Amino acid sequence: MPKVKSEKRTCSHNDHVKQGICFNTNVGQHILKNPLIINGMVEKSALRTTDTVLEVGPGTGNMTVKMLEKVKKVVACELDPRMAAELQKRVQGTHLQRKLHLIVGDVLKLEALPFFDVCVANLPYQISSPIVFKLLLHRPFFRCAVLMFQREFAHRLVAKPGDKLYCRLSINTQLLARVDLLMKVGRNNFRPPPKVESNVVRIEPRNPPPPINFTEWDGLVRIAFIRKNKTLSAVFGTNSVLDMLEKNYRIHCSVHNQDVPTDFSIKSLVMRLLETDEFHSKRARTMDIDDFLALLNLFNSNGIHFA
Repeated sequence: MPKVKSEKRTCSHNDHVKQGICFNTNVGQHILKNPLIINGMVEKSALRTTDTVLEVGPGTGNMTVKMLEKVKKVVACELDPRMAAELQKRVQGTHLQRKLHLIVGDVLKLEALPFFDVCVANLPYQISSPIVFKLLLHRPFFRCAVLMFQREFAHRLVAKPGDKLYCRLSINTQLLARVDLLMKVGRNNFRPPPKVESNVVRIEPRNPPPPINFTEWDGLVRIAFIRKNKTLSAVFGTNSVLDMLEKNYRIHCSVHNQDVPTDFSIKSLVMRLLETDEFHSKRARTMDIDDFLALLNLFNSNGIHFA
C-alpha cells in the first residue's frame, strides 16, 4: 500500500519545537520563560485592579496569565492563530477566561488600538519602531508601557545628544515621552534564545504633549538625521532637500495668496535662515530637542514647511 503523507506541519530551519508547538523566529517568536523576569515586568508596570492592559505578542501566555490575575481586562494581540489557540486553551474554563479579549491579527494593521491603561509586552523585535510610535500617537493617553526590546534598540531610545546611538528614533521618542531602562535580560531567558541581548524599557507619554505639529517636526528631524554627522548647511544644501522645500514653499504661498518673487531662490532663503544662531554649523548628532524646536519655528515662521 502507498504511504499516506502526514499533514502535520514540518518546522522549517527557523522554527523550534517545544511541547508540540513550532516557534517561528522569523516573526519574532521568542517566548519569555523566566518567571522572575515576567514577575519583574508585571511589577514595574504597577498594575491596578481597574486597569485594562494591552499585550502585543502574548505567545503562549506566560505573562498574560500573571496580568489577568491582577487586572480587570487584558487585550492580547497575537499574529499567530496557533499561539492564540494555546492562550485561549490555557484560560478556558477558569475565572480568568472572561477577562481575556483576544485579537488575532497584525497589530500594526489595526486602524486604531483598543482602549488601554497600560501596555506590557515582550514584543516581536521586528515591529519595535512602528509599535513605539503607534503607541505614542494613540489617544486617549495611556499611563505607561513596559516593553521588552533588543538591547541596542533600547539604548537608542534613551540616547542623548553626542552619544554614538543618538538618532531620529531617540529624539522623536523623547519629545513625546519619558523613557527609562529598567532591566537587562540575557538571551537564555527566552525559548528559543534570540541572537541578541535584551532590555526592558518603561515609556511614559508626556501629557499634555508638546504643542507642535508632529508631522512637521518629524519631517525636519528626518532630513537633519539623513547625515547626522554633517553640518546642517551641508544637509540642507542638497538638491533633493531644496527641491522638496521649494515645492512646499510654493504650495504654502499659493494657499495663503502670497506671490513668489520671480528671482526667488529657496537655497538663499534656507542658508540665510541657517545663519540664525549659527545653525549652519550645527550637526544633528549634537542637537537637543530645544535646538530642533527653535529651528522648526524659524523655518515655519518664514514659510518653509516639511509636511
